Amino acid sequence: MPNINFTQKLQDLMQQVGISSFKGLSRAAGVSERQLSRLRQGKLEQMRVDVLLKLSSVLQMPLNELIATFSTVELLQEKTAPTQELLQEITNLRREYDRSQLQLEQQREILLQELQQSTLQLLESLLLQWPTAAKTAQENPQLEAIKIVPLVQKPLEKFLQAWGVEAIAPVGAELPYDPQLHQLIKGTAQPGETVKVRYTGYLQGEKLLHRAKVSPV
Repeated sequence: MPNINFTQKLQDLMQQVGISSFKGLSRAAGVSERQLSRLRQGKLEQMRVDVLLKLSSVLQMPLNELIATFSTVELLQEKTAPTQELLQEITNLRREYDRSQLQLEQQREILLQELQQSTLQLLESLLLQWPTAAKTAQENPQLEAIKIVPLVQKPLEKFLQAWGVEAIAPVGAELPYDPQLHQLIKGTAQPGETVKVRYTGYLQGEKLLHRAKVSPV
């Protein structure tokens, strides 16, 4: 059973860092609720040092203070100084934890850069040609818009294909109304009634990104 005194101490510490529940603390620290139960029961000696390090980080409390706060009376009475081996283990674990956090941050940065680079490569022709085409269209009102469409359409189709994104239906298509895939922009329609696509929607595999906007025929 949880020790009322230790439970209250833990709740006080959680309140100071804005955590309202033990489940929230479990998620924030990346430790199981069973480990938190041991801490509340005063079974500090059964917990791994790396778990205590995570909790001390989230609770913004030095590890030695955390240990002193949740030690049992018997452990406090012994007043046994930490051995050199234990201190070295704590130091090594803290360094490993910091190194892991740094690696994760670096990996996130690398993934973001790779995503940005691949996206820019897919849209390269659009990025290079569109400003010139737009300027030309502004200076030449008589220019047929159909000549500019491929500059946008082809890079966009290539980009969507690379990401596995498919249009629900082309603009202008007439098809049975499906409220799961279609959004009425005017009028009313019952499922199965014919509607016309005004703005296309998109699917990525089985995931719906945007419903197609339709109107009754």
